[in-house]
Amino acid sequence: MNLDDYRGVWIFIEQNDGKIEGVSLELLGAGRKLADKLQVPLSGFLLGSEIKSLANQVITYGADQVYMVDHPVLKNYRTESYMKGVMLLAEKYKPEIILYGATPNGKDLASAVATDLNTGLTADTTMLDVDVDNRLLEASRPAFGGNIMATILCKKHRPQMATVRPKVMKALEPDTARLGKIIEEKISLKEEDMRTKVLRIVNDVTKKANLADAHVIVCGGKGMGDLQNFQLIHELADTIGASVGGTRDVVEAGWLPHEQQVGQTGETVTPKIYFAIGLSGAIQHVVGMKNSEFIIAINKDPNAPIFDVATYGIVGDAMEIIPKLIEQFKQLRTEKGGEISYA
Repeated sequence: MNLDDYRGVWIFIEQNDGKIEGVSLELLGAGRKLADKLQVPLSGFLLGSEIKSLANQVITYGADQVYMVDHPVLKNYRTESYMKGVMLLAEKYKPEIILYGATPNGKDLASAVATDLNTGLTADTTMLDVDVDNRLLEASRPAFGGNIMATILCKKHRPQMATVRPKVMKALEPDTARLGKIIEEKISLKEEDMRTKVLRIVNDVTKKANLADAHVIVCGGKGMGDLQNFQLIHELADTIGASVGGTRDVVEAGWLPHEQQVGQTGETVTPKIYFAIGLSGAIQHVVGMKNSEFIIAINKDPNAPIFDVATYGIVGDAMEIIPKLIEQFKQLRTEKGGEISYA
């Protein structure tokens, strides 16, 4: 393998029902920085059916060009058909870096493509950079239970690939004046040749907490002591119109369901305001919330690691501080006519 034959940063543009997934736009922002450092084009690649209208959107979010494979068999995601599309593009154009969102489809596709291309794949990446001199992707992720950050390199194979967790990167502001190139590739696919069939798509309409989209989150840790004390977290959240989150210890104790867990093995969140109450700030939790705009930490240990990432810190007993916060916020709501603005 001649590594010099491979050039360019590519982003898998995941789309569902004609709508681009947010993580793909976030990756275009991260990819733009990598491509500029390496002085190469940033490309998005789209697979699906009747997706031409999405190509220009990819360019407005930072791509220089878009590779597109449009075919009826690609209407719904399947590993086999999508892998054939990616292999067609990767083998012809030879990108040096390919990034995928760490979504169920993104992780499935990336692992299949890595196997067929005989290359490496770093999963659930939370930080990206490049060694420009050696043209190496530096993909970092928590390791050893989240106690350290490991930076993983793929020195001998191309393309270098990684899946990246949603909400850890930031999308660029769309620029409708940007111009780019759209390259459409034809592919030969037959439905009867596919080993899996999409019989029916069932959307989950159950009401679950969606922490990833929350603007304000009150997150409690095991330092709250017990389930009864943890109700103060709910009361504070109700008072200020916030969502409730918890650490892994809280979920394992049964105080919250898993979909409300924040951290390495839970949700990655980027709210405007994040209350971190009664939690130490272990790295496996911090990687899931460190990009919050304002972090307000409450902990009775002045040396708790959470204060290292907090915008504001309060040292004290949460069971004494939270009721006072609730009282103050209730008074503020009364003064504001029942509404609290977070603008």
